[in-house]
Amino acid sequence: MKRSFALGLAGAAVLASTAVTGSTAQAAPGLQFGPCPEDVSKPYPQLQCAELQVPLDYRDPSGEQLKLLVSKQPARKPEARRGSLLINPGGPGGPGVGFAGSLAAKLPAAVLDSYDLIGFDTRNVAHSTPISCVDPGTYWKTPLPDPDAPQAREQNWQRAQQYADGCQQRAGKYLPHLNTPTNARDVDRIREALGEQKISYLGYSYGTYLGAVYGQLFPQHVDRMILDSMVNPDTSEIWYRNNLNQDIAAQERLGLYFDWIAQHDDVFHLGTERRQVQAAWDGVQAELRKAPRGKLGPAEFIDLAFNALYGETSWKPLAEGLADFHLRNDDKKLADQVEPKDELAENGNAIYNAVECADAPWPTRQREWERDSERLAKDYPLAAWYNSWTVAPCRFWQAPRQEPLKITGDGLPPVLLFNSEHDVATPYEGALEMHRSLPSSVMVTERDAGKHGVWALAGNAEADRIGTDYLVNGTLPPDDVEVPGHPAPDPKAPATQQKTLDLP
Repeated sequence: MKRSFALGLAGAAVLASTAVTGSTAQAAPGLQFGPCPEDVSKPYPQLQCAELQVPLDYRDPSGEQLKLLVSKQPARKPEARRGSLLINPGGPGGPGVGFAGSLAAKLPAAVLDSYDLIGFDTRNVAHSTPISCVDPGTYWKTPLPDPDAPQAREQNWQRAQQYADGCQQRAGKYLPHLNTPTNARDVDRIREALGEQKISYLGYSYGTYLGAVYGQLFPQHVDRMILDSMVNPDTSEIWYRNNLNQDIAAQERLGLYFDWIAQHDDVFHLGTERRQVQAAWDGVQAELRKAPRGKLGPAEFIDLAFNALYGETSWKPLAEGLADFHLRNDDKKLADQVEPKDELAENGNAIYNAVECADAPWPTRQREWERDSERLAKDYPLAAWYNSWTVAPCRFWQAPRQEPLKITGDGLPPVLLFNSEHDVATPYEGALEMHRSLPSSVMVTERDAGKHGVWALAGNAEADRIGTDYLVNGTLPPDDVEVPGHPAPDPKAPATQQKTLDLP
């Protein structure tokens, strides 16, 4: 779940599902792989791409079709190939083809040898018949209204109404079919077009919910499955309360970030204690509320912070910008980090809202939204209002809403789960609920860490070993596992030593 204002078996068991597709893997009926679009092939020349037609409406399978872009990186050792590994980066709305290309550089050699890596842009994302709801140059022009200011509340509600209306006007025919069960049916169409009886699946963030729904609808087609940074699948949490729960996790993670800045006072000079860094933070926010600095206002400052807490690659530049502003009244480093939404980002925002708004009922009374945000803002002020405005178009959504699918894990083979203890986007309590909902699952917890995305993303050698052993050999830990967190960033290390990859 990526934000932008604008997740025991007795004994070490080898799974019964061994190389299910190794001998029948040559052809991909229905998919003719060839060159990828230039914006994909240039950074990821190893990828092959194909287009797949899927029904706009699965109730009318021979009716209007949509185009999905699917990518493949073939297994490096055909003799060791055991199947296809379908990859989803989350969102909803994250471009999956590009993510699969970037993730390949982080995956262990044994996985690259054993699997065709399959990426795909979910329907209406990136290269898959993309949609947008507004003109990004006007609607997302910075600085945006202060999410916390009572005097801006009516303006923010008007923007939410405008966004929902724009989605209906620009993409109305797609909205009834933009939801997670439909995405799951698209996944099965990809499996079928690949010529696979079963597929393995790697899903991060929203991709964990998509994987769980796919497993609920098509358990007979699941080989091995890793769900990393898990959405709480409880039907009462999808999606309104999942968003509220992020506010609590974000405030706690912000405090840990302040601790990290304080531990490196010799670099940032903002104090040696959390409270001193907090004071500097509050001072910058207060100054921006008095008067924005060009494109940098309070909304953009919160956005930078919230997104930095998902990973760690932005920790150093954000702290440097905070120090420059607080100590020298120099806003350049912070302002340079503000990236107004372009067409691709607006497409991601449109899908984020469309899928979440359609997956479940949402409150329609303004007072209920404001009451919940006001309550949370007392103790968790960073994102309480910011998060509300991100999904506020759901209050005005004009497309049908579904009742969320209950996840029971019936018929699923053993599943491997990962979550960090302090994840902001998919708080740990939700991961525990996913674990309870999938009785065949084993869970790996990364303690004393909060990066969104653990396996192959965080640089945690033990977590990576466990995931690789499962995908390649079918071996799971005998019970749930806790692993020490990966090292925190070293602000003195050269940027070239950055070893982690953040989710899109």
